Amino acid sequence: MTHARIRPAAPADVPAVKAVIDAAFGPYVARIGVVPVPMEADHAANVAAGRVFVAEAPDDEGTGSAEVAGLVVLEPRADHLYLDVVAVRPDAQGTGVGRLLLEFAEDRARALGLPEIRLYTNAMMWENRKIYPKLGYEAVERRVSGPYDRIHYRKRLH
Repeated sequence: MTHARIRPAAPADVPAVKAVIDAAFGPYVARIGVVPVPMEADHAANVAAGRVFVAEAPDDEGTGSAEVAGLVVLEPRADHLYLDVVAVRPDAQGTGVGRLLLEFAEDRARALGLPEIRLYTNAMMWENRKIYPKLGYEAVERRVSGPYDRIHYRKRLH
C-alpha cells in the first residue's frame, strides 16, 4: 500500500482506532484465552497524549476520502522508544501498511535520538514471532505476567 500516509491521530479518530485494534486483536481472544491488552486500552487518552499515529489509505472508490488502515501507539522512554501497539485492519494486512508503520516508528525513534525500539508480543501470537525477527528485532526475554506469556523484543537502530 504505497499510497498510505501516516499522521498523528486526532480525537475524531478514536472510534477508528478502537475499530482497527478490535479487528486486529479480536481473533486472538480465543487462541490466548484472554482479551489482549490493546483492546482494553484507553484509546482516547492515548490519542490525547499524542501517542497514536494512524496510517490512512485512500478509499477504493476514488472519492478522495481516506480510511484508517492501521496504527501505532508509541511511548518515548529515557533510553528507547516503546512500541506499545501496531495494528492493521485485517483487510489491509499483507499490503505493506504494517511495514510502513514499523518504519515510521524507527524514524520517530531516530528523530528523538533514541537508540532502540522495544516491544513485546504474546507468545501465542506466533505470526508476530515470525515477523519481528525478519525485520531486525531480536528476542531478549520471555516473561509471564498474570495470564499473559510475552516475548520481549528490541531493535537497535544505527
